[in-house]
Amino acid sequence: MTNNLSVVINADAPQVWTMLREPAKIAQWHGWEADDQAEEINEIYFKDTVVESPDHTSLTVDGGDIFTLKPVPNGTLVSVTRSALDHNSEWAAWDEDITQGWLTFLQQLRFALERHPHDKRRTSFFSVPGTSGSAIEKLGVKDVPAPGEEYSLTLGTGEEISGRVWFKSNHQVGLTVHSYAEHNDGLLIVADQPAIEDLRPDGGSLVIISTYGLGAHKLESIRALWDEWRGENYPSSEPLH
Repeated sequence: MTNNLSVVINADAPQVWTMLREPAKIAQWHGWEADDQAEEINEIYFKDTVVESPDHTSLTVDGGDIFTLKPVPNGTLVSVTRSALDHNSEWAAWDEDITQGWLTFLQQLRFALERHPHDKRRTSFFSVPGTSGSAIEKLGVKDVPAPGEEYSLTLGTGEEISGRVWFKSNHQVGLTVHSYAEHNDGLLIVADQPAIEDLRPDGGSLVIISTYGLGAHKLESIRALWDEWRGENYPSSEPLH
């Protein structure tokens, strides 16, 4: 087993378990809104290869990655342990992307439980090639403060945002954004992706914007700003969705 990933969530273990075992709850933190999201959730979390521990502290999802839940004084320690890499698998080249994806999704799980346990999120997502450089750098979020600290900045999109730094890693930045929710903030995650020979030779980046309770006009104005920035900086990329 390699690549252990963990977060402490300010919620008890049964609450976390519910978020792992109800499809509608999983949709509030796994990935982003997409036509195939429900199918992907079913494939990963509910296929006949999935194994639940009787005490609801361990969940082995399709592919062999394992969620473990451990009560700690300030909540629940949630960890994902990657299965051993099968170099002959069709997914072998994407193994680091899967690891980075779990990091993103664990932080989205923490955010959903701590900030919006009963709210429905709306997401906007896009990915870009690395030919025009890092999205973290272009957006101006590389040098934000330490996790938990307040920040205020003007994005490369021209949008002024503020909130707290939710997390930082070698390749990802997560920021809470006051203006992305009616209450308790929304979440912005920007991740740079490594190069993969013959598949993604220049690397790339992705952006996930999670909003809550915004009106249609406000939501569309946010989406328009992001899509304009994407088109100007990465003209070969697919539109935001």
